[in-house]
Amino acid sequence: MLGSTHGTLTTDFRARVEACGETPRTAVHSSAAPSAEDAVALDVSGRPLHSDVPDLDRFFRPESVAVIGASDAEGRPNTGITRQLIAWAERVGARLHPVHPTRTAVFGLACHASVADLPEQVDLAVLLVADPLPVIEELAETKVKFAVAFASGFAETGDAGAAAQDRLAAAVQRSGLRLLGPNTNLNAFEEFRQDLDGPAIALITQSGHQGRPVYSLQELGIRLSHWAPTGNEADLETSDFISYFAEQPEVGAIACYVEGLKDGRSFLLAADRAARAGVPVVAVKVGRTETGARMAASHTGKLTGADTVVDAAMRQFGVIRVDGLDELQDTAALLARARRPQADGVVVYSISGGTGAHFSDLATEAGLTLPALDAAKQDELHQWIPEYLNVANPVDNGGHPVGDWRGRKIIDAILADPSVGVLICPITGPFPPMSDRLAQDLVDAAEATDKLICVIWGSPVGTEDAYRTTLLGSSRVATFRTFGNCITAVRAYLGHHRFTAAYRSPFDEAPRTPSPSFRKAQALMRPGQQLSEHAAKQLLRAYGIRVPREQLVTSAAAAVRAAGLVGYPVVMKASGPQLAHKTELGLVKVALTSASQIRDAYRELTDIARYEDVPLDGILVCQMIERGVEMVVGVTQDDLFGPTVTVGLGGVLVEVLHDAAVRVPPFGEDQARDMLTELRGHALLEGVRGAPPADVDALVEVILRIQRMALELGDDLSELDINPLMVLPRGQGAVALDALAICR
Repeated sequence: MLGSTHGTLTTDFRARVEACGETPRTAVHSSAAPSAEDAVALDVSGRPLHSDVPDLDRFFRPESVAVIGASDAEGRPNTGITRQLIAWAERVGARLHPVHPTRTAVFGLACHASVADLPEQVDLAVLLVADPLPVIEELAETKVKFAVAFASGFAETGDAGAAAQDRLAAAVQRSGLRLLGPNTNLNAFEEFRQDLDGPAIALITQSGHQGRPVYSLQELGIRLSHWAPTGNEADLETSDFISYFAEQPEVGAIACYVEGLKDGRSFLLAADRAARAGVPVVAVKVGRTETGARMAASHTGKLTGADTVVDAAMRQFGVIRVDGLDELQDTAALLARARRPQADGVVVYSISGGTGAHFSDLATEAGLTLPALDAAKQDELHQWIPEYLNVANPVDNGGHPVGDWRGRKIIDAILADPSVGVLICPITGPFPPMSDRLAQDLVDAAEATDKLICVIWGSPVGTEDAYRTTLLGSSRVATFRTFGNCITAVRAYLGHHRFTAAYRSPFDEAPRTPSPSFRKAQALMRPGQQLSEHAAKQLLRAYGIRVPREQLVTSAAAAVRAAGLVGYPVVMKASGPQLAHKTELGLVKVALTSASQIRDAYRELTDIARYEDVPLDGILVCQMIERGVEMVVGVTQDDLFGPTVTVGLGGVLVEVLHDAAVRVPPFGEDQARDMLTELRGHALLEGVRGAPPADVDALVEVILRIQRMALELGDDLSELDINPLMVLPRGQGAVALDALAICR
């Protein structure tokens, strides 16, 4: 009976989905848009299951543009902007119409007094005015598709500015046009090099200056196709551009600088679309040090900070989070241009044993796999490398072989090994002519293989011909300047392709209709109240989560009778709607084995509650369960993403260890299992010091049932905390020994 619910939730749910005519997606790399039916599909909580992709073609390549507030008066800020927009319109083949109430011409172009006087319907209006609100209302009548507002003084300035931005957003929504900004800049209208080929990087930034390093990659021969400076995101947001860029055939990777997400659900849907298409999204998200602290009654509420949720959500949907702009550059460039890996193995090849050993230590610590080359391959390499040098991995050639014909032979032999997917050659400093010959051999080998070759050029100068001409002149070699950036990028490259190869969109299997459990749970909810432990456990029972045998009693005599029915030894606990942490108040008594202990415990618990002025609905007499791994599983509400599910090591040390993993529903069984492997204390579930392995399947089942509860109850469930959830030995299930629930 302990394991009677194992594995049923996922199987039953898939059957219900298929019965409704929905087939789980198996093809990962299709970029086809969802069907019209899917585009409006909602999950069980009424949230969309697919993102709408705005048709931004006419934004980036309009046929006609209006510049509101255009100027050619020297010394005025609008003049420089107008000049740049005229040049951009010429590059994209757009007709540009200046608009200004007091001018008849601007830079030789006929100028119109108002939006109403425009000679044609325009695709894009650029607003060079301090207050864009009145203009938005005018543009609505002329059916303009897109507008850009540069004006500042909105949400970035405080409450008054936020209110002004709300009014602007409402006017945009009424108008039917789409707005970029306010508080944006000219980055969308930059000049991109047209002489570069291959997959491109599409760039999204909320701060224009922070995108400059990625834009500058063009000077290193890396193509950039789009730049979306989203500003305050009153309308168009980061998610819109991710969804759009993921469907553009020229885009090989999307690079983002994000200061804040406008809507968590939209972001997940956009990331899901990119994952389906196999397009990597690399993001710098500022705010790691934001505490996100909330006064929460539950343990899980204290474990889950705002940035923790963002980080988990990004990882869950395959968004690669990096810390620095240099990492954003290098990682996006590698992911955009590198072909799919043929193997996960990394070989480090160098002309210095010290360099190879140093890099290998760092790579291994970062989680890269450095397989030892087999004996036959080592014998082959020793044809050209002295016997006393190590060629197992890292491969140390001693220096001299790279100066002649042997250098290319060594590289080709390494690449021919089927376990090798990446060859990394750190060149810590120029050492001509050997480093020149080595660089050329690596470039030539890269042209002849589908495997990835990376070079770290460690010279602080960077003017050497081997670097500037040979390495940067190659579209096949990925060149880095630091060990750390190379390792970060290669790890992201291998991880991205593993992720997309196995990706199964959770939105395809998200529940769309309430379960019978939901109807039972609804009857137990008490809006605005914290439930007692007894009531919270009733909520768990409604979703098929096992709790101990227990009875709620209101007298010592009833407690003795309950103990006999439950079975000794028992645990006695005070139960009341205002009790969050009973242990600290002395309101838990364990291992009671006799009627006299039961009576004494009842009297003591009620006395403490009376002294602490804590109202009780009774005393719980519970089955005592001792053997197992104590875990915590819970639900909290995140301001961006809504309900989140947390699992971690539980018991009294939960807030000391802070060993927890977070996911944003919906997610599948694989993600639930991944949560467990992320825990530092995961080994406890496998069995340590002679303890038997825990029933991980039962734990996963509880996580999935809690997720279903979070989805169905939505905002009505403010917090839920099961601590401890006792995970019994394999095959015996899991039991929620204590629970706390707060209704909104």
